[in-house]
Amino acid sequence: MGKIEQKPQSGRPIGIDLTKAPEPELSNKAITPERYWDRDFWKREWETVWTRTWQVAAMVNQFNKPGDFVTLEFGTEVILAVMGDDSEIRCFYNVCQHRGMMLVTAETGNMRRLTCPYHAWSYDLRGNIKTIPDEPDFAPELACRTKNLVPIRTECWGGFVWFNMDDEAMPLREFLAPVADHLDAYPMEKMVRTTWVTIEGDFNWKLVQDNFNESYHVFHAHPQLKYVAEFSYLYSQFDLYPSGHARMLMAGGAPSRTVRGGEPEIIRQMGEHIRFWGLDPDDFAGRMHDLREALQRQKRKLGAEKGYDFSSYDDVMLTDNWHYTLFPNLSFSMKPDGNIWLRARPHPTDPEKCFFDMWYLNLFPEGQTTYYSPTMRDWVSMETPAPHQTGKAGEYTMGPTIDQDLALWSAQQKALHSRGYKREVLAGQESRVRYFHDNLDRWMARG
Repeated sequence: MGKIEQKPQSGRPIGIDLTKAPEPELSNKAITPERYWDRDFWKREWETVWTRTWQVAAMVNQFNKPGDFVTLEFGTEVILAVMGDDSEIRCFYNVCQHRGMMLVTAETGNMRRLTCPYHAWSYDLRGNIKTIPDEPDFAPELACRTKNLVPIRTECWGGFVWFNMDDEAMPLREFLAPVADHLDAYPMEKMVRTTWVTIEGDFNWKLVQDNFNESYHVFHAHPQLKYVAEFSYLYSQFDLYPSGHARMLMAGGAPSRTVRGGEPEIIRQMGEHIRFWGLDPDDFAGRMHDLREALQRQKRKLGAEKGYDFSSYDDVMLTDNWHYTLFPNLSFSMKPDGNIWLRARPHPTDPEKCFFDMWYLNLFPEGQTTYYSPTMRDWVSMETPAPHQTGKAGEYTMGPTIDQDLALWSAQQKALHSRGYKREVLAGQESRVRYFHDNLDRWMARG
């Protein structure tokens, strides 16, 4: 099931390297509860981690013509990404150099020039100063004509615009190794965001990443998943990479090997998807575990007819779930037809809060604008951009599984203050949690 050297017409590698990564040495250092609420720890995270790691500002497909822009609140900063007149996307600190006014206050839009709403200093789309009202009134030694916007390192990969506030940071692809090499097999740049929800959560960002770094909670917190995917650690693979990123491989397209019976629920959840691929769920009565290989054969046989180019997929990619956690705060939950994209962003003023983003990126069949998403268990459309829904937990849905996760973190944040809790007790299948905190400590120790 490893990577095949042959390449499809698209130039992508075929399949993903499924080789088990060597196990790194893990510490037994306590993951103390103070990490989740201590202000000094939170401030050091900002200086040593958030300002030095690659983060996502926007999707490339949000930029279609010069002047298109996207802003992102990220901790105490607001990042401005804009397409220049040369069609290059650049990120800047979103602040006017005159007196520190936020330059662009909208989240998305288009501008011919970037004009400050306070005193009308303006900049071109490459960040160069253009207009200074009453310019003769400024003393020559102030050198106003040198006051361009401050750029931020910017690179694009996977259909995303990435930024890094550290000018000395390693290149993006080196930072993402080996994840970028793996995920090049997926046409992520063709995926369309059909769900875009941001929740201001009353929990520290690390609770989000802890959660997505283990599947121990799945059997109890997400009981519905056992009918459509493997959740047992006995039949899953966990990889910890030297870069600090991690991976979980879970079989999909059929119930867990631990499931006996449950056929009505399997059909309820998977029936629409099974029928889309020309199979009859009733034909699998008494043998639901055969669905995975049957779906793989059908997708290989009917993919082009259905509007999919699966030439870069090996068979397991046609059904299975590859879950990548990217240090420090991203998760890519790759499906055959999409990506559940998850991110916790630091809050600007409170270590016991964060912003939690969930995007569903859907790979639509060629020529179709609507599609039944087995992951979201609903019909999705690409005809209009997904609206950005922002609010508190419970005000908007992030899909059944993520909603269940979200319901846990607030109570956990409160409980971490208890005098009755001192440190964690981790199972072997929670090694990615330990590895995440070990890597966090390493980054923070660099100063």
